[in-house]
Amino acid sequence: MKTPWIAALVLFFCLGAPAKADVRVIVRANGGVSAVNLLCQLAGCTVVRALEDPLNRLFLVTMPNLLNPLGLLSSLSLTVGGITVELDLPLNLIPSGAASNAPSWLQDLNPVSYFGDPVSNGYAWQPASNIVNAHTAHLLFATSGRTTTVAVIDTGVDSSHPALSRVVVPGYDFVKNEPGMANEALVNQSTAAVLDGGSPTKVNSQTIALVDQSTAAVLDDPNKRAHGHGTMVAGIIHMTAPDARIASLRAFSPDGSGNLSDILRAIYWAARSNVRVINMSFSMSSYSKELEKATDYAVSRQILCVSSAGNGGSNTPVYPAALGSVVGVGSTGYTDQRSSFSNYGSFVSLAAPGEAIVSAYPNGTYAAGWGTSFSTPFVAGAAALLFDLSPAMTPGQVTTALSNATPVGQGLGAGRLDIVRAINSTR
Repeated sequence: MKTPWIAALVLFFCLGAPAKADVRVIVRANGGVSAVNLLCQLAGCTVVRALEDPLNRLFLVTMPNLLNPLGLLSSLSLTVGGITVELDLPLNLIPSGAASNAPSWLQDLNPVSYFGDPVSNGYAWQPASNIVNAHTAHLLFATSGRTTTVAVIDTGVDSSHPALSRVVVPGYDFVKNEPGMANEALVNQSTAAVLDGGSPTKVNSQTIALVDQSTAAVLDDPNKRAHGHGTMVAGIIHMTAPDARIASLRAFSPDGSGNLSDILRAIYWAARSNVRVINMSFSMSSYSKELEKATDYAVSRQILCVSSAGNGGSNTPVYPAALGSVVGVGSTGYTDQRSSFSNYGSFVSLAAPGEAIVSAYPNGTYAAGWGTSFSTPFVAGAAALLFDLSPAMTPGQVTTALSNATPVGQGLGAGRLDIVRAINSTR
Protein backbone atom coordinates (compact mmCIF):
# COMPACT_ATOMS: atom_id res chain seq x y z
CA MET A 1 0.00 0.00 0.00
CA LYS A 2 1.38 3.42 -0.95
CA THR A 3 2.13 5.81 1.89
CA PRO A 4 0.13 9.10 1.76
CA TRP A 5 3.09 11.19 0.56
CA ILE A 6 3.86 8.75 -2.22
CA ALA A 7 0.22 8.73 -3.30
CA ALA A 8 0.25 12.54 -3.36
CA LEU A 9 3.46 12.53 -5.39
CA VAL A 10 2.01 10.16 -7.96
CA LEU A 11 -1.14 12.29 -8.17
CA PHE A 12 0.96 15.43 -8.70
CA PHE A 13 2.87 13.94 -11.61
CA CYS A 14 -0.32 12.57 -13.18
CA LEU A 15 -2.27 15.84 -13.15
CA GLY A 16 -2.79 17.24 -16.60
CA ALA A 17 -1.18 14.26 -18.33
CA PRO A 18 -2.70 13.56 -21.75
CA ALA A 19 -3.75 10.01 -22.63
CA LYS A 20 -0.88 8.71 -24.74
CA ALA A 21 1.08 5.51 -25.20
CA ASP A 22 3.11 4.28 -22.28
CA VAL A 23 6.53 5.83 -21.73
CA ARG A 24 9.58 3.55 -22.01
CA VAL A 25 12.23 4.16 -19.38
CA ILE A 26 15.65 2.61 -18.81
CA VAL A 27 16.27 2.03 -15.12
CA ARG A 28 19.58 1.17 -13.48
CA ALA A 29 18.93 -0.37 -10.07
CA ASN A 30 21.95 -1.17 -7.91
CA GLY A 31 19.73 -3.52 -5.93
CA GLY A 32 18.91 -5.55 -9.03
CA VAL A 33 15.51 -6.99 -9.88
CA SER A 34 14.13 -6.69 -6.35
CA ALA A 35 14.89 -2.95 -6.31
CA VAL A 36 13.31 -2.27 -9.70
CA ASN A 37 10.25 -4.32 -8.72
CA LEU A 38 9.87 -2.19 -5.59
CA LEU A 39 10.25 0.98 -7.65
CA CYS A 40 7.52 -0.14 -10.03
CA GLN A 41 5.28 -1.12 -7.15
CA LEU A 42 5.52 2.47 -5.92
CA ALA A 43 5.36 4.19 -9.30
CA GLY A 44 2.88 1.96 -11.10
CA CYS A 45 5.36 1.02 -13.80
CA THR A 46 5.82 -2.41 -15.41
CA VAL A 47 9.14 -4.21 -15.77
CA VAL A 48 9.43 -5.30 -19.42
CA ARG A 49 12.81 -7.03 -19.40
CA ALA A 50 16.36 -7.01 -18.14
CA LEU A 51 18.78 -5.34 -20.57
CA GLU A 52 21.49 -7.94 -20.00
CA ASP A 53 24.26 -5.78 -18.58
CA PRO A 54 27.02 -7.78 -16.82
CA LEU A 55 25.79 -6.97 -13.29
CA ASN A 56 22.08 -7.54 -14.03
CA ARG A 57 21.20 -4.04 -12.86
CA LEU A 58 19.70 -2.56 -16.03
CA PHE A 59 16.01 -2.83 -16.93
CA LEU A 60 13.43 -1.53 -19.37
CA VAL A 61 10.16 -0.46 -17.75
CA THR A 62 7.01 1.12 -19.11
CA MET A 63 4.68 3.45 -17.27
CA PRO A 64 1.61 5.57 -18.02
CA ASN A 65 2.36 8.79 -19.89
CA LEU A 66 2.70 11.15 -16.96
CA LEU A 67 3.48 14.85 -16.96
CA ASN A 68 7.05 14.07 -15.91
CA PRO A 69 7.72 10.33 -15.69
CA LEU A 70 11.46 10.74 -15.14
CA GLY A 71 10.79 13.21 -12.34
CA LEU A 72 8.46 10.77 -10.65
CA LEU A 73 10.88 7.86 -10.91
CA SER A 74 13.79 10.01 -9.77
CA SER A 75 11.81 11.18 -6.73
CA LEU A 76 10.75 7.67 -5.81
CA SER A 77 14.31 6.43 -6.26
CA LEU A 78 15.15 8.28 -3.04
CA THR A 79 12.94 5.78 -1.26
CA VAL A 80 14.33 2.71 -3.01
CA GLY A 81 17.95 3.91 -3.24
CA GLY A 82 20.60 3.32 -5.90
CA ILE A 83 18.31 4.12 -8.85
CA THR A 84 19.08 6.12 -12.00
CA VAL A 85 16.68 6.60 -14.91
CA GLU A 86 16.69 7.82 -18.49
CA LEU A 87 14.24 7.69 -21.37
CA ASP A 88 14.43 4.82 -23.84
CA LEU A 89 15.16 7.12 -26.76
CA PRO A 90 13.91 6.30 -30.27
CA LEU A 91 16.43 6.07 -33.12
CA ASN A 92 16.10 6.14 -36.88
CA LEU A 93 18.55 4.91 -39.49
CA ILE A 94 17.49 6.96 -42.50
CA PRO A 95 17.80 10.76 -42.38
CA SER A 96 17.22 13.06 -45.34
CA GLY A 97 19.57 11.63 -47.90
CA ALA A 98 21.98 12.39 -50.65
CA ALA A 99 21.67 9.62 -53.25
CA SER A 100 22.37 10.87 -56.77
CA ASN A 101 22.92 8.94 -60.01
CA ALA A 102 23.76 5.26 -59.94
CA PRO A 103 27.52 4.72 -60.42
CA SER A 104 28.61 2.75 -63.46
CA TRP A 105 30.25 0.08 -61.33
CA LEU A 106 26.89 -0.80 -59.75
CA GLN A 107 25.86 -2.26 -63.09
CA ASP A 108 29.14 -4.14 -63.66
CA LEU A 109 27.62 -7.53 -62.91
CA ASN A 110 30.39 -9.66 -64.39
CA PRO A 111 30.83 -12.54 -61.93
CA VAL A 112 34.18 -12.90 -60.17
CA SER A 113 35.45 -15.01 -57.30
CA TYR A 114 36.39 -12.87 -54.30
CA PHE A 115 38.19 -14.93 -51.66
CA GLY A 116 36.10 -17.85 -52.87
CA ASP A 117 32.77 -16.03 -52.84
CA PRO A 118 30.83 -15.45 -56.11
CA VAL A 119 30.29 -11.69 -56.36
CA SER A 120 29.90 -8.97 -58.96
CA ASN A 121 33.02 -7.32 -60.35
CA GLY A 122 31.63 -3.85 -59.64
CA TYR A 123 31.33 -4.70 -55.96
CA ALA A 124 34.70 -6.41 -55.47
CA TRP A 125 36.82 -3.92 -57.41
CA GLN A 126 35.00 -0.64 -56.95
CA PRO A 127 36.98 2.62 -56.60
CA ALA A 128 36.37 3.04 -52.87
CA SER A 129 38.14 -0.21 -51.99
CA ASN A 130 41.20 1.01 -53.88
CA ILE A 131 41.07 4.43 -52.21
CA VAL A 132 41.38 2.87 -48.75
CA ASN A 133 44.03 0.41 -50.05
CA ALA A 134 42.06 -2.67 -49.04
CA HIS A 135 43.29 -4.91 -51.86
CA THR A 136 46.89 -3.80 -51.44
CA ALA A 137 46.68 -4.62 -47.73
CA HIS A 138 45.36 -8.09 -48.48
CA LEU A 139 48.29 -8.78 -50.79
CA LEU A 140 51.11 -7.10 -48.86
CA PHE A 141 50.25 -8.44 -45.42
CA ALA A 142 48.40 -11.68 -46.23
CA THR A 143 45.50 -10.63 -44.03
CA SER A 144 41.80 -11.09 -44.62
CA GLY A 145 40.36 -10.83 -41.11
CA ARG A 146 39.87 -14.59 -40.77
CA THR A 147 40.40 -14.64 -36.97
CA THR A 148 38.08 -11.71 -36.25
CA THR A 149 34.32 -11.39 -35.68
CA VAL A 150 32.53 -8.10 -36.33
CA ALA A 151 29.10 -7.46 -34.80
CA VAL A 152 26.75 -5.39 -36.96
CA ILE A 153 23.98 -3.63 -35.01
CA ASP A 154 21.49 -2.81 -37.74
CA THR A 155 18.40 -4.04 -39.61
CA GLY A 156 19.71 -7.60 -39.98
CA VAL A 157 21.78 -9.23 -42.70
CA ASP A 158 20.74 -11.39 -45.65
CA SER A 159 22.81 -14.44 -44.70
CA SER A 160 21.85 -16.22 -47.92
CA HIS A 161 23.44 -13.58 -50.16
CA PRO A 162 26.17 -15.26 -52.27
CA ALA A 163 28.72 -12.68 -51.14
CA LEU A 164 27.96 -13.18 -47.45
CA SER A 165 26.67 -16.71 -46.84
CA ARG A 166 30.12 -18.05 -45.96
CA VAL A 167 30.93 -15.45 -43.31
CA VAL A 168 27.67 -14.60 -41.50
CA VAL A 169 27.41 -16.35 -38.13
CA PRO A 170 24.48 -16.57 -35.68
CA GLY A 171 23.71 -13.41 -33.77
CA TYR A 172 20.50 -12.17 -32.21
CA ASP A 173 17.27 -10.52 -33.33
CA PHE A 174 16.40 -8.00 -30.62
CA VAL A 175 13.29 -6.84 -32.50
CA LYS A 176 11.79 -10.34 -32.43
CA ASN A 177 13.72 -11.27 -29.27
CA GLU A 178 15.15 -14.50 -30.62
CA PRO A 179 18.64 -15.90 -31.33
CA GLY A 180 19.84 -16.87 -34.79
CA MET A 181 20.99 -15.30 -38.02
CA ALA A 182 18.82 -12.15 -37.62
CA ASN A 183 18.02 -12.14 -41.33
CA GLU A 184 16.58 -9.21 -43.20
CA ALA A 185 13.16 -10.29 -44.45
CA LEU A 186 12.86 -10.98 -48.16
CA VAL A 187 10.35 -8.43 -49.35
CA ASN A 188 9.57 -10.16 -52.62
CA GLN A 189 10.39 -13.77 -53.38
CA SER A 190 10.31 -13.06 -57.12
CA THR A 191 13.13 -10.53 -56.96
CA ALA A 192 15.58 -11.17 -59.78
CA ALA A 193 18.96 -12.61 -58.89
CA VAL A 194 21.85 -10.29 -59.53
CA LEU A 195 22.95 -11.94 -62.76
CA ASP A 196 19.40 -11.78 -64.10
CA GLY A 197 19.44 -8.02 -64.19
CA GLY A 198 17.24 -5.47 -62.47
CA SER A 199 17.09 -1.70 -62.91
CA PRO A 200 18.88 0.89 -60.77
CA THR A 201 16.08 2.27 -58.62
CA LYS A 202 16.18 4.76 -55.76
CA VAL A 203 14.62 2.77 -52.92
CA ASN A 204 15.18 5.35 -50.18
CA SER A 205 16.98 8.64 -49.63
CA GLN A 206 20.39 6.94 -49.33
CA THR A 207 20.20 3.93 -51.62
CA ILE A 208 19.91 3.00 -55.27
CA ALA A 209 19.34 -0.75 -55.67
CA LEU A 210 19.33 -3.16 -58.59
CA VAL A 211 15.82 -4.51 -58.19
CA ASP A 212 12.94 -5.44 -60.45
CA GLN A 213 9.89 -3.18 -60.70
CA SER A 214 7.69 -5.27 -58.41
CA THR A 215 10.26 -5.15 -55.65
CA ALA A 216 10.79 -1.42 -56.17
CA ALA A 217 7.07 -0.93 -55.63
CA VAL A 218 7.20 -2.89 -52.38
CA LEU A 219 10.22 -0.90 -51.16
CA ASP A 220 8.42 2.35 -51.90
CA ASP A 221 6.43 1.63 -48.74
CA PRO A 222 7.73 3.94 -45.93
CA ASN A 223 7.57 0.93 -43.62
CA LYS A 224 10.41 -0.62 -45.60
CA ARG A 225 12.58 2.42 -46.30
CA ALA A 226 15.56 1.03 -44.34
CA HIS A 227 15.33 -2.45 -45.84
CA GLY A 228 18.78 -3.61 -46.92
CA HIS A 229 20.74 -1.21 -44.73
CA GLY A 230 22.26 -3.93 -42.56
CA THR A 231 23.09 -6.16 -45.53
CA MET A 232 24.88 -3.26 -47.22
CA VAL A 233 26.89 -2.50 -44.07
CA ALA A 234 27.86 -6.17 -43.78
CA GLY A 235 28.84 -6.26 -47.46
CA ILE A 236 31.28 -3.37 -47.03
CA ILE A 237 32.87 -5.04 -44.02
CA HIS A 238 33.21 -8.22 -46.09
CA MET A 239 34.76 -6.37 -49.02
CA THR A 240 37.33 -4.86 -46.66
CA ALA A 241 37.96 -7.93 -44.48
CA PRO A 242 36.83 -10.84 -46.70
CA ASP A 243 37.26 -13.64 -44.16
CA ALA A 244 36.06 -11.82 -41.04
CA ARG A 245 32.98 -13.36 -39.45
CA ILE A 246 29.91 -11.13 -39.27
CA ALA A 247 27.42 -11.47 -36.41
CA SER A 248 24.10 -9.84 -37.23
CA LEU A 249 22.50 -8.09 -34.25
CA ARG A 250 19.13 -6.81 -35.43
CA ALA A 251 17.98 -3.78 -33.45
CA PHE A 252 16.11 -1.84 -36.18
CA SER A 253 12.87 -2.55 -38.03
CA PRO A 254 12.59 -2.29 -41.85
CA ASP A 255 11.26 1.26 -41.49
CA GLY A 256 14.54 2.25 -39.79
CA SER A 257 13.08 2.68 -36.32
CA GLY A 258 14.73 1.34 -33.19
CA ASN A 259 15.07 1.93 -29.47
CA LEU A 260 18.07 2.69 -27.31
CA SER A 261 17.24 -0.26 -25.05
CA ASP A 262 17.80 -2.72 -27.90
CA ILE A 263 21.09 -1.02 -28.79
CA LEU A 264 22.24 -1.53 -25.19
CA ARG A 265 21.22 -5.18 -25.28
CA ALA A 266 23.11 -5.67 -28.55
CA ILE A 267 26.31 -4.07 -27.21
CA TYR A 268 26.20 -6.22 -24.08
CA TRP A 269 25.51 -9.30 -26.25
CA ALA A 270 28.62 -8.54 -28.28
CA ALA A 271 30.67 -7.91 -25.15
CA ARG A 272 30.04 -11.41 -23.84
CA SER A 273 30.62 -13.03 -27.24
CA ASN A 274 33.65 -13.70 -29.41
CA VAL A 275 33.54 -10.23 -31.00
CA ARG A 276 36.42 -7.78 -31.56
CA VAL A 277 34.63 -4.98 -33.46
CA ILE A 278 31.13 -3.49 -33.15
CA ASN A 279 29.81 -1.56 -36.17
CA MET A 280 27.10 1.00 -35.37
CA SER A 281 26.01 2.75 -38.56
CA PHE A 282 23.45 4.96 -36.84
CA SER A 283 23.34 8.06 -34.68
CA MET A 284 21.13 10.05 -32.34
CA SER A 285 21.34 13.67 -31.24
CA SER A 286 20.94 13.10 -27.48
CA TYR A 287 23.63 11.92 -25.08
CA SER A 288 22.90 8.75 -23.11
CA LYS A 289 24.78 7.82 -19.96
CA GLU A 290 23.79 4.18 -20.37
CA LEU A 291 25.06 4.13 -23.94
CA GLU A 292 28.39 5.46 -22.71
CA LYS A 293 28.49 2.81 -19.97
CA ALA A 294 27.79 0.09 -22.54
CA THR A 295 30.47 1.17 -25.01
CA ASP A 296 32.98 1.68 -22.20
CA TYR A 297 32.27 -1.86 -21.04
CA ALA A 298 32.71 -3.24 -24.56
CA VAL A 299 36.10 -1.51 -24.85
CA SER A 300 37.10 -2.95 -21.47
CA ARG A 301 36.41 -6.35 -23.04
CA GLN A 302 38.90 -5.49 -25.83
CA ILE A 303 36.25 -4.62 -28.42
CA LEU A 304 36.61 -1.65 -30.77
CA CYS A 305 33.39 0.34 -31.29
CA VAL A 306 32.92 2.36 -34.48
CA SER A 307 29.94 4.55 -35.35
CA SER A 308 28.80 6.92 -38.08
CA ALA A 309 29.22 10.67 -37.59
CA GLY A 310 25.83 11.46 -39.08
CA ASN A 311 24.57 13.06 -42.28
CA GLY A 312 23.54 16.53 -41.14
CA GLY A 313 26.42 18.31 -42.87
CA SER A 314 27.17 20.26 -39.69
CA ASN A 315 29.57 20.57 -36.78
CA THR A 316 27.08 18.90 -34.46
CA PRO A 317 28.07 15.97 -32.23
CA VAL A 318 25.94 12.84 -32.47
CA TYR A 319 26.01 9.65 -30.44
CA PRO A 320 27.49 7.09 -30.08
CA ALA A 321 30.14 8.59 -32.40
CA ALA A 322 30.89 11.44 -29.97
CA LEU A 323 31.50 9.14 -27.00
CA GLY A 324 35.12 8.95 -25.89
CA SER A 325 35.29 5.18 -26.28
CA VAL A 326 33.92 5.18 -29.86
CA VAL A 327 35.63 5.87 -33.20
CA GLY A 328 33.39 8.37 -35.00
CA VAL A 329 33.53 8.08 -38.81
CA GLY A 330 32.78 10.81 -41.36
CA SER A 331 32.47 10.56 -45.12
CA THR A 332 34.66 11.61 -48.03
CA GLY A 333 34.16 11.63 -51.78
CA TYR A 334 36.43 10.37 -54.53
CA THR A 335 38.82 13.31 -54.42
CA ASP A 336 39.32 13.18 -50.65
CA GLN A 337 37.01 16.09 -49.90
CA ARG A 338 34.45 15.97 -47.12
CA SER A 339 31.07 14.80 -48.40
CA SER A 340 28.59 17.66 -48.26
CA PHE A 341 26.24 15.58 -46.10
CA SER A 342 28.89 14.43 -43.60
CA ASN A 343 28.99 15.89 -40.11
CA TYR A 344 32.41 17.10 -39.01
CA GLY A 345 34.19 18.46 -35.96
CA SER A 346 36.23 17.40 -32.98
CA PHE A 347 34.10 14.32 -32.31
CA VAL A 348 35.04 12.77 -35.68
CA SER A 349 38.04 10.45 -35.41
CA LEU A 350 38.44 9.35 -39.00
CA ALA A 351 36.80 9.38 -42.42
CA ALA A 352 36.28 6.89 -45.23
CA PRO A 353 34.56 6.96 -48.63
CA GLY A 354 30.80 7.28 -48.29
CA GLU A 355 29.50 8.19 -51.74
CA ALA A 356 28.16 5.70 -54.31
CA ILE A 357 29.47 2.73 -52.32
CA VAL A 358 28.35 -0.53 -53.92
CA SER A 359 27.50 -3.37 -51.57
CA ALA A 360 25.42 -6.49 -51.16
CA TYR A 361 21.66 -6.03 -51.00
CA PRO A 362 18.95 -8.55 -49.99
CA ASN A 363 17.86 -11.28 -52.38
CA GLY A 364 21.29 -11.67 -53.96
CA THR A 365 21.26 -8.20 -55.48
CA TYR A 366 23.51 -5.14 -55.14
CA ALA A 367 22.94 -1.49 -54.29
CA ALA A 368 24.83 1.79 -54.09
CA GLY A 369 24.63 3.86 -50.91
CA TRP A 370 25.50 7.40 -49.78
CA GLY A 371 26.10 8.33 -46.16
CA THR A 372 28.37 7.96 -43.16
CA SER A 373 26.54 4.68 -42.54
CA PHE A 374 28.56 3.27 -45.43
CA SER A 375 31.84 4.94 -44.45
CA THR A 376 31.80 3.32 -41.02
CA PRO A 377 32.07 -0.35 -42.13
CA PHE A 378 35.29 0.43 -44.03
CA VAL A 379 36.82 1.36 -40.68
CA ALA A 380 35.26 -1.68 -38.98
CA GLY A 381 36.73 -3.92 -41.67
CA ALA A 382 40.14 -2.27 -41.36
CA ALA A 383 40.05 -2.86 -37.60
CA ALA A 384 39.25 -6.53 -38.26
CA LEU A 385 42.40 -6.78 -40.42
CA LEU A 386 44.52 -5.21 -37.67
CA PHE A 387 43.15 -7.58 -35.02
CA ASP A 388 43.72 -10.48 -37.41
CA LEU A 389 47.39 -9.58 -37.79
CA SER A 390 47.92 -8.79 -34.09
CA PRO A 391 45.24 -10.37 -31.86
CA ALA A 392 46.85 -8.94 -28.72
CA MET A 393 46.27 -5.35 -29.84
CA THR A 394 43.99 -3.29 -27.62
CA PRO A 395 41.18 -1.12 -29.01
CA GLY A 396 43.31 1.93 -28.16
CA GLN A 397 46.25 0.57 -30.15
CA VAL A 398 43.99 -0.18 -33.13
CA THR A 399 42.55 3.33 -32.95
CA THR A 400 46.08 4.77 -32.93
CA ALA A 401 47.02 2.65 -35.93
CA LEU A 402 43.92 3.75 -37.84
CA SER A 403 44.85 7.38 -37.19
CA ASN A 404 47.78 6.92 -39.59
CA ALA A 405 45.54 8.17 -42.37
CA THR A 406 45.64 10.45 -45.37
CA PRO A 407 45.14 14.05 -44.15
CA VAL A 408 42.08 15.71 -45.62
CA GLY A 409 41.36 18.48 -43.08
CA GLN A 410 37.83 19.83 -42.88
CA GLY A 411 37.10 18.52 -39.40
CA LEU A 412 37.52 14.85 -40.24
CA GLY A 413 39.91 13.88 -37.48
CA ALA A 414 43.05 12.02 -38.52
CA GLY A 415 41.94 12.00 -42.15
CA ARG A 416 40.78 9.47 -44.71
CA LEU A 417 41.34 5.79 -43.91
CA ASP A 418 44.43 4.17 -45.47
CA ILE A 419 44.66 0.53 -44.43
CA VAL A 420 48.24 0.07 -45.65
CA ARG A 421 49.42 3.07 -43.62
CA ALA A 422 47.53 1.80 -40.58
CA ILE A 423 49.08 -1.66 -40.73
CA ASN A 424 52.57 -0.37 -41.51
CA SER A 425 52.41 1.80 -38.39
CA THR A 426 52.21 -1.35 -36.26
CA ARG A 427 55.09 -3.24 -37.84
